[in-house]
Amino acid sequence: MSKEIEMRETIISDMESGEVDPQLVAECALQLMGVVDMINLMDLVAEAVDGEYDGQPDEAQEWYDFDPDC
Repeated sequence: MSKEIEMRETIISDMESGEVDPQLVAECALQLMGVVDMINLMDLVAEAVDGEYDGQPDEAQEWYDFDPDC
């Protein structure tokens, strides 16, 4: 198992057990992400909650993949 996966599983376990505040983890993760990544994540979360995510990139992601400086 890679170190990254092991660390991710530890953080998730710590959140589930109440040792780490999920709000804090979310805030730290979002501070490290770029704006485009954050917007894409918010779209994925909204679609997952609605049950409508089809696994395909949205228009913003397609443009980003085509030209990240766009």
